[in-house]
Amino acid sequence: MPQAILLEDVESLGERGAVVDVSPGYLRNYLQPRRLAEPATAASIQVATRRREDAERAQRETQERARESAAVLGRTVLTIPQQAGDDGRLFGSVTPQDIADAIREARGIRIDRRKVHLEEPIRNIGTYMVVVEVADEVTAAIKTMVVAA
Repeated sequence: MPQAILLEDVESLGERGAVVDVSPGYLRNYLQPRRLAEPATAASIQVATRRREDAERAQRETQERARESAAVLGRTVLTIPQQAGDDGRLFGSVTPQDIADAIREARGIRIDRRKVHLEEPIRNIGTYMVVVEVADEVTAAIKTMVVAA
């Protein structure tokens, strides 16, 4: 049976970069025309192995940077000034976008507003713990103080 290197994830065979045994007809008639795999040679197996190692190293470095950013954000206290009435209710609210902007101004870390987890916008003056997802499975709790401007 010939071997093939998968160029994309194939549900029944494996993940991208894997070297799999397939029948010659399946490789020639299905995988190659759809650019899902290429025939495996000694050189292409080495290239695929090196590419997979590079991707794994890049992912580890990204995770490490995310952990470092989460540690920095965990020590951060954000102060967000907003206009408020005498009873402490805000004229408007503090949204995830406001929190993402405050993080970028305070620490220079870009966070997507969809990664800021607020159950509902903040509408009162006070101190809140806001959970921010820095990367996959890496979160940080940021102390956020909303004060009257």
